[in-house]
Amino acid sequence: MSLEKIIKTHRNLSKAPQKLWLNKVSLVSVLTGWAHLGTFDRGKWVRSYSKSCRIDPKLTFNDSQILHYLSRNNLQDASNLLDSMSERNHPKSLVVHLTSSITKYSKRGFIDEAKALFQLMPQRNVVSYNAMLSGFLQNGRLSEARRLFEEMPERNVVSWTVMICGLADAGRVCEARKLFEEMPERNVVSWNSMVVGLIRNGELNEARKVFNSMPIKNVISWNAMIAGYVECCMMGEARVLFEEMEERNVVTWTSMISGYCRAGEVEEGYCLFRRMPEKNVVSWTAMIGGFAWNGFHKESLLLFIEMKGICDVRPNRETFISLAYACAGMGFPHLVKQLHAQVIANGLEHDDYDGRLSRSLIQIYSLFGIIDFANWIFNKNGNNCNVQSCNSMINGYIRFGRLEEAQNLFDTVPVRDEISWTSMIDGYLSVGQVSNAYYLFHNMPDRDAVAWTAMISGLVQNELFVEATYLFMEMRAHRVPPLNATFSVLFGAAGATANIDLGRQIHCVLIKTESESDLILENCLISMYAKCGVIDNAYTIFSNMVSRDLVSWNSMVMGFSHHGLANETLKVFESMLDSGTHPNSVTFLGILSACSHAGLVSQGWELFNAMFDVYKIQPGPGHYASMINLLGRAGKIKEAEEFVLRLPFEPDHRIWGALLGACGFCEGNAEIAEHAAKRLLELDPLNAPAHVVLCNIYAASGRHVEEHKLRKDMGLKGVRKVPGCSWLMRNGGIQMFLSGDKIPAQVAEILL
Repeated sequence: MSLEKIIKTHRNLSKAPQKLWLNKVSLVSVLTGWAHLGTFDRGKWVRSYSKSCRIDPKLTFNDSQILHYLSRNNLQDASNLLDSMSERNHPKSLVVHLTSSITKYSKRGFIDEAKALFQLMPQRNVVSYNAMLSGFLQNGRLSEARRLFEEMPERNVVSWTVMICGLADAGRVCEARKLFEEMPERNVVSWNSMVVGLIRNGELNEARKVFNSMPIKNVISWNAMIAGYVECCMMGEARVLFEEMEERNVVTWTSMISGYCRAGEVEEGYCLFRRMPEKNVVSWTAMIGGFAWNGFHKESLLLFIEMKGICDVRPNRETFISLAYACAGMGFPHLVKQLHAQVIANGLEHDDYDGRLSRSLIQIYSLFGIIDFANWIFNKNGNNCNVQSCNSMINGYIRFGRLEEAQNLFDTVPVRDEISWTSMIDGYLSVGQVSNAYYLFHNMPDRDAVAWTAMISGLVQNELFVEATYLFMEMRAHRVPPLNATFSVLFGAAGATANIDLGRQIHCVLIKTESESDLILENCLISMYAKCGVIDNAYTIFSNMVSRDLVSWNSMVMGFSHHGLANETLKVFESMLDSGTHPNSVTFLGILSACSHAGLVSQGWELFNAMFDVYKIQPGPGHYASMINLLGRAGKIKEAEEFVLRLPFEPDHRIWGALLGACGFCEGNAEIAEHAAKRLLELDPLNAPAHVVLCNIYAASGRHVEEHKLRKDMGLKGVRKVPGCSWLMRNGGIQMFLSGDKIPAQVAEILL
């Protein structure tokens, strides 16, 4: 090393912060350089500096010197140093020391230096060979390990076992099994290694055969086999082995608890947890996480409190990551801050080596809109915060209406993935900024099916149905396979515009691309065909369904109801009850509406009373409005008014609006209509239909002064009745007609 380089290195070390982790090799390099130049005072400085810095204490000075020589391929100096060590140490002691050095070098990734040291060793024993063999395998040098294994003058059970583990870890399980069969001598560790190797390579049945053949099993053998079954969610087989065990340790119990929670059998896992004779932090964390990930958020938090109050167990990072999920599920923002305080109190804020804990805190802070706290953690732990944290922040900003800040973060983050782009696109669409969403979408480097679907869905939400259809065709042209959600959105658009042609075209595409039926899509098809007026097609799909859920039944009930087919509606309702499906409030909205259209007053009353008495469903404003409508259509306006006055709550604008509408079904109810209209205008002063009805009542009864005054008030308040409208598809677009419009000549020709 030249003098200039030594001086430069010395200056850099002088400026280095105390927290810097210095490799002894670098210090040895400087020390050796000063020594060669005869400046030993500087050498003393380096030694004193090395004591004050964080240096791996497992490497002795001689280890570091040898590593320095070997890393520069200076084999002669390394050999001379070994000779001097041989003179000072007993041969056996030297073998032990150098074997330990090989292990240290290998673990730190200096495998070439370890190999060179192994070759320079004046004497070797079987332990030296095993250390070199393990080093090759730890560093992925399987071929060299196999060659060394074949060249070994002597092999013991450790040599064979290490080689078997290496082959199994590399996925070469057949070779590992063959080597296992060739072993002249096996111990319980060898058997366990073979069982674990087979399990890791997905050979669970073969692992069980080896397990059954074991002459002696220890608790590790049982735990390995149980863990294999747990990983494959075969809890029945795992439980049989668990019950057969004579001696269980905390690992056995924890593995079973984790397995049951992972399989969704939380109650069974909790029973085992309570039976555990001894628990550690891993056991508590497994049960806390089991509750949290299965939706038992309150139970997760209560168990943590129990752990803190009763047991002298300190929570770890995994405990708090699970608790973060539980806090998010509980929906109480103040819990997030309490959790963060616990993280700090337990000294884990700076012990987050992989950033998972920081990312969890950022996610829940963003979820609850506490963006400033999330941003603080994000900036403080920038090195550990990955694109997932950025996405959590972006979504948090968007969710709480801070779109500009979301865009600023999106523009400044170093890495953006599909989720980042899609979140921003969805955010702009949610506030109606379609042009900004389009700009991002077209500049997105890799548009996946989720991004296309988000864009199509946003266009539909903004009632740009034609643009959504064109974008779907563009998606197909780019050979991006649509998701089920893509079809669901488009079926909703076709139903909303009663565009049966579009609905059928999308249905044809679905049939070509989807081989298996999907319950959600079938429900969407029923709703779409019903809204488009093709109720027979809707019922055909409903009848051919392999399985039905509540949405399926409700879609068919509402479809028949909206078409005024009361008998069919009630038949579907009866079939629904026969199938064991419990109705909900939507179901009763459909059947009450059907009874209203058909004038089935007594049956309507019977079903309305059964809502709470039989099915324990509390009627809502929509159900009361349906009953008012039913009575009005039957000419029972007085009874409808009495029904409103007997309601268990103060009638709102929907109830008075329903009564006002019911008065229009027959004549001679001007007094009730006037009362309903006045009450409605008290609650909704800008309600146009109420103004119009009240004006007509005044005009019909000759009260022209009041009529004129009300019409003047309408003008002053800017109240105008929304005209009726209809539409049809023309040249790929929607042609809308309002009441009172003059029909263009070309449209008149179409209508003819």
